[in-house]
Formats: sequence, structure tokens, C-alpha cells
Amino acid sequence: MALSIHVPRINNNDDEVKVVGLDVKIGAHVKAGQIIAQFETDKAVMDLESSNEGYVLAIYGEIDDIVKVGDIFIWLGENQDDAIPQQQASGDSENSTQANSPTAKARLLLKEYNLNAHEIPQTGTRLSVADIQNYITATGRKPVAVNSAPVTYQEPAPTVTGELKALKSEERGMLSTVLWHRDVAVPGYIEIAYDVSVWEDYAKTFGEQHSLLLSPLLPLMAWRLVELSVEMPHINATISGIQRYEYQQTNLGFTVQAGQTLYLTVVQQANALDALQFVNRMVELQRGAAAHTLGAQELQDATISFSSMSRWKVGRHIPILPPHTSLMIAHTVGSDGQGILGATYDHRVLNGGDVVTVLRKLSKPNLSN
Repeated sequence: MALSIHVPRINNNDDEVKVVGLDVKIGAHVKAGQIIAQFETDKAVMDLESSNEGYVLAIYGEIDDIVKVGDIFIWLGENQDDAIPQQQASGDSENSTQANSPTAKARLLLKEYNLNAHEIPQTGTRLSVADIQNYITATGRKPVAVNSAPVTYQEPAPTVTGELKALKSEERGMLSTVLWHRDVAVPGYIEIAYDVSVWEDYAKTFGEQHSLLLSPLLPLMAWRLVELSVEMPHINATISGIQRYEYQQTNLGFTVQAGQTLYLTVVQQANALDALQFVNRMVELQRGAAAHTLGAQELQDATISFSSMSRWKVGRHIPILPPHTSLMIAHTVGSDGQGILGATYDHRVLNGGDVVTVLRKLSKPNLSN
């Protein structure tokens, strides 16, 4: 007899979740307690465990699909030829409708070519990318040019008497960054606590080995992020059209507060440096920021970024994503000595599981160096 496994509720505020992992295929044998899928909201990621042992008869979703909490996600059978209950296979239910709908990638392709799913022959239980590509080839269909410019909010004029003041160049840069974050990216935020002493001990040893006058703690943490961008290239990326655009180099952005000016200094091609070279370059940029003598190439084209407010002992800060980036680390150590690593991320590129993995790896130095 077939048994159903339902989409779990991750938190009380979300009636839909995103499929971010799928560990089984139709026909696979699973054991009770085995992890078979992962679901995500903006706040958390949850593993779905199989409630029974059996064979996977049907799966109503794939990675990147949005599914409703409580809907049937998987049917299990005692045998591979067990029948799925008729009410689910007949097309009369909400779950059956989902099973016959286009896949997530197919929906993007339909939009790109301005196609109606009903006009395309379907070879499987769901309309697939292959079905659409076959149709496009047979009909000679071309992509439809779409105006991808974001819809922006027009700020109403103030009604209280005042005077217009021209923005300084760095203020215009901040305005541009904030507008990109608001109008283009789909920002999320995640944070974890970490053991400050591990990084402090590592930085102290590194500083003594290289006779450094100042603590290299923050530059070394930023350097660890550079290492992770090489190890996990999908975090050093943005969206171009409907594809992920992975950068071939890591330009590390690092915030520096110089008086009333906040700079995002940029170490170009940081992945080509070693740890000591990177630390020295960060010191140079901090000095340039303090003297307000930074050049254009030292303030643009960041691909991934790091920001710390530990000097102010704040408990949390949520940074704004620089344009065309998908990840900015937020570091602080509060007045209670608790270390916090957070990250603002573009949900179009990364999911919560990706970000948690980065934060956990970043919470400790790479002792193999």
C-alpha cells in the first residue's frame, strides 16, 4: 500500500517553502529516518526525513520549486509496482495539478520564449526543459526581447520647507548601492555565533611570525572569505538575465570608516595573493581611506565583501549588498564578548544552506596554511 510524505512546515508564518535539495529519485529504496529532501524559507532550512521504509513511487516537485506546506511531496510503496491512490493520479487534486505543471527551469524557458505550456507536447509527468527545447527547434521559435529594467519607486517630493544639497561622490555611490539592493537583489540575512578566541589566537600567532605592528585579525578573516570564494565559486557570483554569472577572479570588498565617510575598499584579484600579501594590501587601503587618497580602482568592482562593526561593539548589523554581488559578510563582537558572523545574500543566487555553510567555514581559520 502506498504511503504519502507531506511538505513540512518550517515556521508558522510560511505556507509555502522552496525545494533546495532532493536526495532520492523515483524507484529508489529509502529507509525510515533517511533524509530525502531539504526545504527552505527566508529564515531556515529543514531536512525532510522519510517516515517509513519503501520505494519512491512519485515526487511532486524538484529543486527550486515552490511547494505548499501540507501538500503530498512523495509517495512511498512497499513494492515498486504499488499503485498511487486514484484520487492523486486522476488529476482532480491540487497535488496532481502540481505534478503536471512545468518544472521550475521550464517555467523560465517558457517566459523567455513567451510560450504557453498547453501548446507544447509533454513527454513526462511534468513539462520539462527538453520538451520545450524540442518544440523550439521544431518551430524555429526565437527568444522574446524583454525590458529587464527594474521597476523603481519614485520618491515623492517633501512637503516641509527645506533646501536641496548636492551629494558628495561617495554619497552618490552609497545611494546607487542602496537602490540596487532595493530594486534588483532579493536580499536575505542569516547569522551564527562563533568562538572569538580561535581567531584571536590565530591572528596573534600570524602577527608574531610576520612582525606585524597591528593585529591582522580582520584582514585574515577577509582572506579566509577569499579562500572560500575559490573553494565555492558559486558564492562569488551574481545574476545575469536568468543565469548565474560566476566571476573568474575575487575582488574582495572591505568596509572602512574614515571619519564621516564609509568606503568600500576593494582588493583587486585577491585570489592571486597569499595571506601576507593580502593583509599588507588591506593595510595600504585602510591608510589610503584615512587620508582620502584612494583611486577609482580601489573603490569599484567588488565581487564579494566583508564588513565588521566590532570596534563599536554592536550586537548585529545587516549590511547592504554592493551591486552585482551575492554575499556580504557581517562581523561583530558585542560588548558581552560574543562573536557574531552574519551574511546578507542575494536569494536569487544563494540559498540559506549555502550561506550557513560559508559562515561555519568562516568561523574558523584555515590551519592548513
